[in-house]
Amino acid sequence: MGRENAATVRPTFRRLAAPGLAALLSMGAYCLALAVHGSYPFGARSRAVNDLGNQFVPFHARLWDLMHGATTGDLFFNWGSGYGVPFLADFLSYLMNPFSWLVGLFPRELTDFPVFLVTLLSIGLAAAVMTVFLGRLHPGPGWLRALLAVGYGLCGWVVNDGCTDPMWMWGLVALPMAGIAGDWCLHRRRWVAGALLLGACWAGNFYTAAMATLAMVLVLGLRLALADRMTGGERLRAVARAASMTLVGVALAAPALTVSLAASRVAQPAPEASYGGPPALGEQLAQLLPGGHGGSDAPEVPHVFVGVLGLLLVAAFPFLRAVPGRVRLGWCGLAVGVAASFVWRPTILLWHGFALPNGSPYRAAFVLSALLTMIAWLALAHRPRTGELAAGAALVAVLAWCCRAQSSVVAGTWVLLLGGGALCLPALVAMRRFRTHRAVRTAVAVALTCAVALGSAFAAFSVTAQRDTVAWFRPKTTLSGPALAARTGLTGRADWPRSRTDPGPHEFADNDPLLLGGEGGAYYSSYLPAATAGALHGLGAGWYVRGRHTLSFEDPVGRALMGVSSSLFPVAGHQERYVLRRSAAAPLLTVRGELPRARRGGTVFARQERVLGARVYEVPSVRPTGGRAPLSGRAGWTLPGAGPGGAGTTFTARCAPGSTAVWYAPWFSGRISGLGGGTWGVGQRDMTANPVRTLGTVPADGVVSVRFAGPGRQRLPAHPLGCVAPRRLATAVAALRAGGPVRLTVSGHGLTAVLPAGSSGSALLAVPAVRGWSCSVDGGPARVPRSFGGLLAVPLGTGASRLACSYAPPGLASGLAVSGAAALVLAVVAVVGMARGRGTRSSQRLSEIVTKHHICRMALQRTAPEPSPVPGEKARE
Repeated sequence: MGRENAATVRPTFRRLAAPGLAALLSMGAYCLALAVHGSYPFGARSRAVNDLGNQFVPFHARLWDLMHGATTGDLFFNWGSGYGVPFLADFLSYLMNPFSWLVGLFPRELTDFPVFLVTLLSIGLAAAVMTVFLGRLHPGPGWLRALLAVGYGLCGWVVNDGCTDPMWMWGLVALPMAGIAGDWCLHRRRWVAGALLLGACWAGNFYTAAMATLAMVLVLGLRLALADRMTGGERLRAVARAASMTLVGVALAAPALTVSLAASRVAQPAPEASYGGPPALGEQLAQLLPGGHGGSDAPEVPHVFVGVLGLLLVAAFPFLRAVPGRVRLGWCGLAVGVAASFVWRPTILLWHGFALPNGSPYRAAFVLSALLTMIAWLALAHRPRTGELAAGAALVAVLAWCCRAQSSVVAGTWVLLLGGGALCLPALVAMRRFRTHRAVRTAVAVALTCAVALGSAFAAFSVTAQRDTVAWFRPKTTLSGPALAARTGLTGRADWPRSRTDPGPHEFADNDPLLLGGEGGAYYSSYLPAATAGALHGLGAGWYVRGRHTLSFEDPVGRALMGVSSSLFPVAGHQERYVLRRSAAAPLLTVRGELPRARRGGTVFARQERVLGARVYEVPSVRPTGGRAPLSGRAGWTLPGAGPGGAGTTFTARCAPGSTAVWYAPWFSGRISGLGGGTWGVGQRDMTANPVRTLGTVPADGVVSVRFAGPGRQRLPAHPLGCVAPRRLATAVAALRAGGPVRLTVSGHGLTAVLPAGSSGSALLAVPAVRGWSCSVDGGPARVPRSFGGLLAVPLGTGASRLACSYAPPGLASGLAVSGAAALVLAVVAVVGMARGRGTRSSQRLSEIVTKHHICRMALQRTAPEPSPVPGEKARE
């Protein structure tokens, strides 16, 4: 029995050895690069650059909260961000990489570490799966496949782009997984397993999975075209098999598509993206050379390098005589065609789901890195000769010389080319010439392994070091000491759902409510509803990225409207120190009379009063009294610019002494000063909107002077100043609290309120009115609430005593239906396949029994003794 187990374990170990080697080498090289650079978790420098700090670390902190039941909301709805926003589309897009769920195994304050593991383990798994796929592409030694797969796992796309977007890293894994499924189609095997594999690809991240699937469709088409022994009918059956497998696999992940599509349709539009045309050919070719980033002045290009070993073999592939000419032409043509498709607008749209990305237009570059890895393996598997390798090395040398002046060719590039080439080229020559000498084979293995591992580490280090010189990529200190202290303070003031505790100034990330806790207005997501952005902006909150990043209210009336009882504020003159301040807050749900009809236009102050239901503002007329004279028009004031010395334009108004003066100029950029203080506006038409901000307390003489000093011609509203009467605001809030619900219970994606007896009119919820809500009064039919000032309003009729509202993500029901149908198809195919297999095995067993029985009879007949003659028979003859 022990020998049988050993015989079973040995082949399994051999099958896993090469993928395991690829995973260990790629992950080890990446860790070595970070350690040398001093990056987290091996040094003090944060990894949280760009969206990694602004989105993915906060989203993973939110996932930790959900897994441990430590937050408001659930997978459907997030009560903490944007004063209440849908969440399922964000979860399906940002948190479905299977490695993301490791966050639950670590303390929350160490969220940065499991986020690092998502990237690290995705690199390792991608290299391992690519090792397996290369073996299906062409047989050959596993350790050589593993070395080339390391180049794929740490390709230029990974170290330049993918490592800061954990969700995209699943696409790196999905591509070879889709390749394995395509190989099964080619050989008419494992349809059910292939569909499951594709379903896992699309569920993990449908955005990059679509790119990976398209790439492997091209690879499968090329393999079918190059297959010599297949008839036309067999090719058609393979295509049909692949199409049906892909259709069912994608359908299994349908909720990810339907929910995300429904959310994107109603999301705040992204800033208009435009494609400025392809980069110079030299810049594109230079990306084949490892170790370059280009710095802040470099043009945007597809990052595709796969290391020196892969580059040398790709360059040698066109010269390999052992590979038929049409095969070489087919693979080289496919690589060139894909490279060209990255820089042509129609095909850029095809790669990115028919939407030009707001950012790099080359997010699919890992596809070309995968193709280069496949070509490199086909070259290595055919054992290139010395002359062919020399031709490849010469081609690399010419490429390097021609690209020497490009911005991405740096000192590290030459170190990698010369050092890696000095190890790889002799090792490849020796591997062919001395393949029977064990000592030489060992030396070759050591040399190639060191060249690949150290070269990949150095390339990752070189790119990271260059990228860190770009100001835009400076990392955030997400869960730092001050951030944790702020979270502790917010937790101590938690009063949900009686009121909100707003994490305030957006200093740690663009998603501070996810990172720190509380219930604020900040939210940064591609799926942020346009209704949310419009409602908050209309009531005086600020935004960035054309509304895809909303901000909290900073003025007393806005905070009162949204039920904010405590807010985090920075301490003046003390970096990374914050204090929580209390403010008057209305309840989350208020019972009103008949709501007035919507009116267009008006000042932001009038819109706030309308939702508050009380007059609390004095909106004075302003007049220019100093500095550069503005132009007055029906739409507002046009400022001529600060001019020499930064004089700006001074406006004067009169308000009641003791009131709080606030200013509102959403698109103004420059300094606003008055009443002994000053703030900065960072407005930019449509892109960045300033919120309503406090200027100061009106002095005893009632005179308010404010100076706007900014560059160039700018616009101000006709009434940029308002003065809040503190007593009126306190009285209005007290009245709303008195008419609030007797009891309010908030669940993950719903709420229930017991109303004062005989409530009539409407209930107004301090939640943006987005699609998906339904409410019922006193157990009646569920109805879609209306919008009042951008917030949810529910008609109560007369005599209402109970209100129940629930949120359901649009697109979820249809997605689950499609997914269920796909699972049913899969189950039927699996059962039929098992029945056929069982019938085939029974027939084979019966045939074997009959054959054995026949053989036994024949053997018995041959060995039976001759019968004895009957007595007297001989005499008769």
